[in-house]
Amino acid sequence: MKTTINYYEFERWFFKNRPHNFSSAGLRSLYDYFEDYEEDTGESVEFDPIALCVEFTEYENIDEFHKNYDKDTYPNKDEIMDYTQVIEVGLESFIIADF
Repeated sequence: MKTTINYYEFERWFFKNRPHNFSSAGLRSLYDYFEDYEEDTGESVEFDPIALCVEFTEYENIDEFHKNYDKDTYPNKDEIMDYTQVIEVGLESFIIADF
């Protein structure tokens, strides 16, 4: 049995239960990413918010990313995209599927 959630339910769950995992803009980008994925593939995505918190990380900019990943190996977002999914959030911020 599955329940379909809209963006506001998605956002509400995170604000209530995991308010520091993603920014408001990050939540919107993450939700849109999965909506697009479902539309493109015809596959439903199960809402598993804990898995999203474990599998994805939002970074304000590339410098913050470099605190966790090697700057020489991943000097920019284009190089990061060679290794994992990158979801653009704003001009500088982005979410990655952790690797």
